[in-house]
Amino acid sequence: MHYLVTGGAGFIGSSLVDRLLSLGHKVTAFDNFSTGLERFVENARKNPNYTLVKGDLLDEGALQAAAKGVDFIFHLAANADVRFGTEHPRKDLEQNTIATFNVLEAARLGGAKGLAFSSTGSVYGEATVIPTPEDAPFPIQTSLYAASKLAGEGMLAAYSEGFGLKTYIFRFVSILGPRYTHGHVYDFYRKLSADPSQLTVLGDGKQRKSYLHIDDCISAMLTVVEKAEDKVNIFNLGTDEYCEIVNSIGWICEEMGVSPTLSYTGGDRGWIGDNPFIYLDTKKVRALGWKPQFTIEQGVRNTLNWLKANDWVYAERG
Repeated sequence: MHYLVTGGAGFIGSSLVDRLLSLGHKVTAFDNFSTGLERFVENARKNPNYTLVKGDLLDEGALQAAAKGVDFIFHLAANADVRFGTEHPRKDLEQNTIATFNVLEAARLGGAKGLAFSSTGSVYGEATVIPTPEDAPFPIQTSLYAASKLAGEGMLAAYSEGFGLKTYIFRFVSILGPRYTHGHVYDFYRKLSADPSQLTVLGDGKQRKSYLHIDDCISAMLTVVEKAEDKVNIFNLGTDEYCEIVNSIGWICEEMGVSPTLSYTGGDRGWIGDNPFIYLDTKKVRALGWKPQFTIEQGVRNTLNWLKANDWVYAERG
């Protein structure tokens, strides 16, 4: 198979690229390196089956050239900045919604048979059904990020109907593990490294979240692409557990050997669009034979230890 992976130098994208190459596939990675890192693709560059295209998804010509003749596209590139979305509202429209349309057009014109899309569990808003299944009623959207992803989901479904493109929509919880460079473990480690005596926590620390390790995430995606048979395949990807933020802080502090004073910003959420309880029903993906190998605690500890061993990411990310 020849795969195109957008966001192929990012956390999830580069990890997927490495897995696909290890399975003997040909992979073209497409990335503008706005958040992707050169070090994440060092090993892939050594593989003769790997091609890296530095480009922006808003450059339709470059994207269509990269997609020409590929068998399947994993569209993982996106703006994942939920917290500051209201400060630059056009970014979600351009980098998530319009970029997804461009990828769909590239798939159609290039002859790809299938396309997988990284959506988010945030499209459920503040769900009234917990754990939240794929067919839960959609509430009002609470973030520009989720709204832009939901628009992308709609376009994937329309392209399946209109052009026969088989599509896969993955509604992720937050992903943890090696190459993780965005989220609470990343932020807390940076803060505690600078001042181990205190830690400011957005929200009240009681937000309940579910997390998935990157290795389990990739295995789940590949399982769905291999086994799911519908024209439009929508799957939650997560674990069958959740934790409070204070639990994660405890694991991080234990790994770092620190005992900071915690201060909270108040309220039950850290920012606009921060759902205080995210817990997805994953029975559908488990029915395909997949199950996670890492608990949330193991994922948090594994991520923290990777960050400790790779302090360079903070300098690279700025």
